[in-house]
Amino acid sequence: MAKPIASEFPSFYKRYIDLVPEGNLVEMMATSQKKTALLVQNLSQDQLEFRYAEGKWTIKDIIVHLSDTERVFAYRAMRIARKDKTPLPSFDENNFAWNAHANDRDMSAILREYAAVRTATIELFKTFSEENLSEIGTVSSNPMSTRALGYAILGHTLHHLGIIKERYLWQSSDIVFV
Repeated sequence: MAKPIASEFPSFYKRYIDLVPEGNLVEMMATSQKKTALLVQNLSQDQLEFRYAEGKWTIKDIIVHLSDTERVFAYRAMRIARKDKTPLPSFDENNFAWNAHANDRDMSAILREYAAVRTATIELFKTFSEENLSEIGTVSSNPMSTRALGYAILGHTLHHLGIIKERYLWQSSDIVFV
């Protein structure tokens, strides 16, 4: 699957799509899910619930945010691939995060949910033909292709893994980064 071209997505998504290296998108999705779990599964409760500044998300919040956002993006991809021309609205990621109650949950449950969401996304993207991937729909009043949504899903994950490493785990010499 070739990377999407600029006309296939709003410029806001470029920062995510640019993070995705060349390669098999579905395989990279599977790998990133495993590496995400490895990165956070053995962290202490204090590390998982640390906020580097007031009002910022915790690592638990971030992983739940990845699941929530991936669900929304995969739903959009399915609708567009199926040639549904209904404009798809934006969503308030902060509202989702503050109402997900991630810090009241066990990290193993959060990671199981994330794995289930990623598995569903992978299986969905395996069903798409080249025609499905090239289909363009409307997301937040902008044109977006199914392919671009797949790359945005992975790039969004890579973006947040970078934030976790940079702002939450930078002081940990025992963490093996992806």
